[in-house]
Amino acid sequence: MDPKTTISISEARKRIFEIAEEVQKPDNYFTLTEKGRPKAVLMSAEQFDSWQETLEVMREFPKLNKDAKEVNDAVKSGEYKNWTTLEQLLAKEGFVAAEKSVKKYGIPAKNQAKRGKRAK
Repeated sequence: MDPKTTISISEARKRIFEIAEEVQKPDNYFTLTEKGRPKAVLMSAEQFDSWQETLEVMREFPKLNKDAKEVNDAVKSGEYKNWTTLEQLLAKEGFVAAEKSVKKYGIPAKNQAKRGKRAK
């Protein structure tokens, strides 16, 4: 526990608005104590949401680090070129991907304004 950000609940009650502003800064949080023992942690709502998302990802993909390493190794070796693409998988299942648009956006050559000579 960091002594700078560990305070009693009584002290936190007196400084709640100051603390609420301080925890908005990245990676700032306060540990609130009762009778010298940690009781609660106060952090920004944004940081709390980020932690929740991280925990959710870790639960859904427990081997994410291992999987990412495998993908990086496959990219380095070129093995990934043999993997099935999404288009191939969809075609195998009977789905037909929509045709890619051939229309290109921009100003047609015939409608472009002609530039005059620039003055030197």
